[in-house]
Amino acid sequence: MRINFLMSFLALTITGNVMSQNISIQVLSAVEKDKVLNNAEVMIQRNGESSAKKLTNSQGKAVINGGFQDDSNTLLIIKKENYSSLVVKCPCNDLTYALSPVMKNLDGMRIVLNWGRYPADLDSHLSFPGNHIYFQNKIGSSANLDVDDTNSYGPETVTIEKKKFGKTYHYFVHDFSNRENPNSFQLSNSDAKVFVYVGQSLVKTYYIPKNKKGNIWNLFKINGNGEIIDINTIISKSQQEIGIESSYDNTEEQVYVSNDDKKKALQLNQKGDLAYQNKDIDLALSFYKQAVEYYPTFGQAYGNLGLMYIKKGFKAEAIYANRKAITYASGNSVNTTKASAYFNIAKIFENDNDFEGALNYYKLAKELKENTVYDNAILRVENKLRGQQ
Repeated sequence: MRINFLMSFLALTITGNVMSQNISIQVLSAVEKDKVLNNAEVMIQRNGESSAKKLTNSQGKAVINGGFQDDSNTLLIIKKENYSSLVVKCPCNDLTYALSPVMKNLDGMRIVLNWGRYPADLDSHLSFPGNHIYFQNKIGSSANLDVDDTNSYGPETVTIEKKKFGKTYHYFVHDFSNRENPNSFQLSNSDAKVFVYVGQSLVKTYYIPKNKKGNIWNLFKINGNGEIIDINTIISKSQQEIGIESSYDNTEEQVYVSNDDKKKALQLNQKGDLAYQNKDIDLALSFYKQAVEYYPTFGQAYGNLGLMYIKKGFKAEAIYANRKAITYASGNSVNTTKASAYFNIAKIFENDNDFEGALNYYKLAKELKENTVYDNAILRVENKLRGQQ
């Protein structure tokens, strides 16, 4: 009886220690090498409960005292003025995270890689016609490698200042530490995460697939119309094959969504519709974001999200959401849905006086569906372009 009591006490103590684990992180700038960010607001959230907010110190560090398990059911939230907020799944203890300054370019993108202690050196690669951006070639055509890291954790940051219409971009991560060992598991077990930012928002987070053999994390492509095509696989490459684009498998990632998650997403989308009808844009935005988290290929919710971003004045994010709506459009009115989304993108470019960009997307809308509105828009923008010459 005493033994059983003692064992129960020890079990409770161990459980208590797990629950009361402190979580320590460091916050850096994503675009300036080794620049720490002080006074960033850090918070942990789990099951709807949030920790007290902590501010990073002069070394960019913050410690959240116990009460939360450091696992995938726990969220880390970091905020700082003039930077995009970061929300990421743990484990996160003893890791470094980088915040992206708000981007002002309408069709730009920032890609930030972070990982754990091992392997020491992961490299970001961005390739597109005539360009291959990585540590040996940091400056490209409207795209740069802002930060290169060789001593664990990251960040490695690539910024696309302005995507070129009609050009395909490919982003992948190479395990440079295991460049001679393409069958290593270290990359897959690195806790690597890639954060994609547009405008002032984090729009996508990629978590590396676990327990896979290979030294390349093949993440995504951006097609000529600007749509992000997720691949998200681990593959093996020799050092000589790294820059050979034709050697990559570009099969689109197959996303499984359970019926329960689809049902939750539909309910959240309906709640978003109701909030919008009640003119609560922020609440509607929140519901639509949750809907696409449950159902990442829910085209209708992305279309609604794009409308909310326009209402909020988040133009770059609205373009991103409308492109997602195009990618995942389905049903009997696919062409109408896609044409409408292209038209929405074109209007954003036109209102920003990017008439060339606007013309490209008005023409895409017209290719999918005949509409006098599209015809008139094309004529209007062509006249504006002639006026600039």
